[in-house]
Amino acid sequence: MGRRSIKENKNIYQLSREAEELTREQASERMEYISDDRIEKIESEKVVPHPDEVLTMAECYKNSSLPNYYCSNECPIGMKYVPQLELKDLSQITIEVVNSINALNREKDRLIEIAVDGKITDDEAKDFDEIRRELDNISTSVQTLRMWMEHVEMTSAED
Repeated sequence: MGRRSIKENKNIYQLSREAEELTREQASERMEYISDDRIEKIESEKVVPHPDEVLTMAECYKNSSLPNYYCSNECPIGMKYVPQLELKDLSQITIEVVNSINALNREKDRLIEIAVDGKITDDEAKDFDEIRRELDNISTSVQTLRMWMEHVEMTSAED
């Protein structure tokens, strides 16, 4: 069996592997095409993993948040467009989705008023920005729900 790491500032990839109680060698065997040397380089942040490696690690380590972490923190495009999600309880996610939908429902008539002429005037900009924020909240809540569902699927496969 491999040695236990005493490194203090472990990245999410190393923490995820260790949560599954896998050595680098064991993880490499499970993932087949990612060598233990490559895993070490990813964990020591000498290299940034490739997207396909992140997907494979997420599956191997049963951590559905790894792809989101990669996209929101390491991918240049994702860092601009993908919010970092936090794995939450289903009840909290549900409340956030319903709250955002209710807020948008209250503003839907204003959205129609703004959109009717196809232009956003100066007096409409503030309201439109608030509506956009609510749409972003809905999108984030839906993505969080998707991540939660993937987490349940990954962890229930153990049973």
